[in-house]
Amino acid sequence: MRPLPSPPVTRVGFLGPRGTFADEALHTQPDLAAGEPVAMRTVPEVITAVERGDVDLGLVPIENSIEGTITVTIDTLAFDTDLLIQREVDLPVSLHLCAKPDTELSHVRTVISHPNPLGQSRGWLSAKLPDVELVAANSTADAAQQVADAPANDRASIGTARGAELFGLVVLASEIEDHPENETRFVVVGRGVPAPTGHDKTSIVCFQREDRPGSLLAILQEFAARAINLTKLESRPTKRGLGQYCFFIDIEGHISDEIVADCLRHLLANQAEVKFLGSYPVAGAAAPERRRVATAAWRGASEWVEGLRAQIRQPES
Repeated sequence: MRPLPSPPVTRVGFLGPRGTFADEALHTQPDLAAGEPVAMRTVPEVITAVERGDVDLGLVPIENSIEGTITVTIDTLAFDTDLLIQREVDLPVSLHLCAKPDTELSHVRTVISHPNPLGQSRGWLSAKLPDVELVAANSTADAAQQVADAPANDRASIGTARGAELFGLVVLASEIEDHPENETRFVVVGRGVPAPTGHDKTSIVCFQREDRPGSLLAILQEFAARAINLTKLESRPTKRGLGQYCFFIDIEGHISDEIVADCLRHLLANQAEVKFLGSYPVAGAAAPERRRVATAAWRGASEWVEGLRAQIRQPES
């Protein structure tokens, strides 16, 4: 008897190299970690690789609790691809100042990192290293690699403890982020819409058909009229000219929910051009329990409705 063929391994592109926060986020997801991680240098490169079929899924950062939206990610999703968000992953962020062994804090003249960690540790750097040069890198792991490759001991990187270990660096200072409640949200992008879980989020982009007083209010009233909760509202340039903006909106619910579908239907017909970015499970520690409760509530409501329908009399012949 021939052995059954092994299932194909899922290839997952992420903002690399190894040792980045994206790498850490990927490894919090057992199914993604069991696949084949593929490190890439930029967010657009990750998304393009999924489009070409070089990888099956892509994991990219989309928002930080301190620095806000990762604009390259939302702009690429809005304007440059038809891929959809499959899930979100929330990762608590702890930043470390890392350098070559035998480096003292007083030796550091240059600090390298991705722009977001540099911004998230601005206060600590001003207090402890006020005269250092700050240099932006493509990723925290890229910064760690640059420090590891530097001939002198006057450079340090800001990144993960895992990244420091991977590149042979030591941690000079731990948890240097200015705000301890620091989290970064990542999204997994791919094709198709995940099945509803009972605790989901839908992301869209609305483009006003004309810039007139009350146009944004008219868009928002479509959600208010249906008691749909908005969890995010942000404006971004449309890239079509100065003063022209679109609106990124996250709402509670799934496109399979009739109330959400009805809202998007009316938005498109009456108010704005709409681009659908995905319906997907909400992340967070409480999400599994909320999904369990929602599923039980839906099952109970379905049984109640079916019980009422069972009482409908058949028409007399």
